[in-house]
Amino acid sequence: MAAAWIVTLVTLVLGLAVAGSVPTSKSITTGKGCHMDRYKSLPPQELESFRKARDALEESFRLKDWNCTSPVFPRNWDLRLLQVRERPVALEAELALTLEVLEAAADNDTALGDVLDQPLHTLHHVLSQLRACVQPQPTAGPRPQGRLHHWLHRLQEAPKKESPGCLEASVTFNLFRLLIRDLHCVASIVSPAETCD
Repeated sequence: MAAAWIVTLVTLVLGLAVAGSVPTSKSITTGKGCHMDRYKSLPPQELESFRKARDALEESFRLKDWNCTSPVFPRNWDLRLLQVRERPVALEAELALTLEVLEAAADNDTALGDVLDQPLHTLHHVLSQLRACVQPQPTAGPRPQGRLHHWLHRLQEAPKKESPGCLEASVTFNLFRLLIRDLHCVASIVSPAETCD
């Protein structure tokens, strides 16, 4: 049954392609090197390091003048609204933007850099594990449609349209949704007995 589920999932994923720097077509594998299931819930000490980072980032916002034209992550950003094959693609784009923004914040502020060191290390590890589970496929084929296309386009365009302060705020406010809900949702895909629905 599990093997049939994986074959079906891989079949559904083949052919999904995205333009630009957003992730390309993917298929999910549970083979050697794929360990996403460990991220269904982060250890308390990891979550605590993210809480400290979030608090430090929020404190830094109070000292900055930032104004977002629109939230980078829409209010309805919920991977459960996507098809199963689309969820890892959305999470990869979400992680990539989060890392890009937090690394820039760390580079610009030594104090923030110290508190962000462990969370950035964890996020890089999560992204590398996700990429080990989601293998690229040839880019020929249909482009994503609907909600996934809209979300990926929004994330891709955000660094061009929003100020660094706005990006920082959006990523910070989305951080625990990424860690607790979105990461759990995708990690559950590699454990067919579980679901995030």
